Amino acid sequence: MTVAKPGAKSTTATTLQTTLLAPVSVSGIGVHSGLPATLTLHPAPAHHGIVFSRLGRAGEPDREILADVRAVTATDFATVLGDAKGPLCSTAEHVLSALRGLGIDNVVVEIDGPEAPIMDGSAADFIAAVDRAGIRTLEAPRKYIEVLKTIRVARKDGASGELAPYARGFRVEAEIDFSEPLIGRQSYALDVTADSFRREISRARTFGFMRDVARLWSAGYALGASFDNTLVISDNRVMNPEGVRFADEFVRHKVLDAVGDLALAGAPLLGVYRSVRGGHGLNHAVLSALMADPTAWRLVDPAPARRPRSVVGAMVEPLGVPASGLPAGLAVPAYGPSVS
Repeated sequence: MTVAKPGAKSTTATTLQTTLLAPVSVSGIGVHSGLPATLTLHPAPAHHGIVFSRLGRAGEPDREILADVRAVTATDFATVLGDAKGPLCSTAEHVLSALRGLGIDNVVVEIDGPEAPIMDGSAADFIAAVDRAGIRTLEAPRKYIEVLKTIRVARKDGASGELAPYARGFRVEAEIDFSEPLIGRQSYALDVTADSFRREISRARTFGFMRDVARLWSAGYALGASFDNTLVISDNRVMNPEGVRFADEFVRHKVLDAVGDLALAGAPLLGVYRSVRGGHGLNHAVLSALMADPTAWRLVDPAPARRPRSVVGAMVEPLGVPASGLPAGLAVPAYGPSVS
């Protein structure tokens, strides 16, 4: 068994499963519910996977659900996990993104309310929590899901997504196109490794538009949104005093959310995900289509230890689907990718 000290950063890929060295907690509020929330990550044994556990009123585990594409019950403004009894955890995508981004295979995600805390709107606080806990490498080989053929989903509004074979690990390519000149058309591509995710993606925050606040509040959304957890755009400028963390922070956040949504495959993907004007619903639709086609993927033994070369920055070529201005229904706070 190999143990990484708390705070140690992973610099090499591993072909063995991982978990945490110790439990660790973060607390905040739900961006949509506005309710206080504490999320605790617990170590788990090999082959356990990522399981969400909801605490009941007595403070004991009341319900559990495996983080799986079939457990998605809603994708409006966030990814919601649940079962026949109803929703269990809303806004699960950021913690899932952190866990998959850092290569954590087995963990219990314990929450004490209906929604994961939004923290600063990115995955940074979840990354810091994993660093505090430390990572343990288990004596069990990791399985990967290898994409064997291209699976594509396109919508009438011009949004599209696809998973395709890729020889160098897991890659995400995203393109967005907003009518606001501040955002406009942005594209970003990344070969996802623990290092590249931490450096290039983990700090990118969710964003939203001031003009939509009243409508969202009346619908019961964004009740916990603030300058502390959301990039707020009004009159073609960022209202947050500190500004943006990256010039293209908006599209980087789309990549962050795609990593989280695709973590619901249940194992690390070997393939490339391409998204044009995507959202949670599109991410879920593409992954569901892949998993529903047994000829499109296979479980494989550990990938070669050589880490794929990181490729970051603006893409030279667009993703092949014309991206006209977004319909009004898509220009809303992207607590994850835009509304599906």
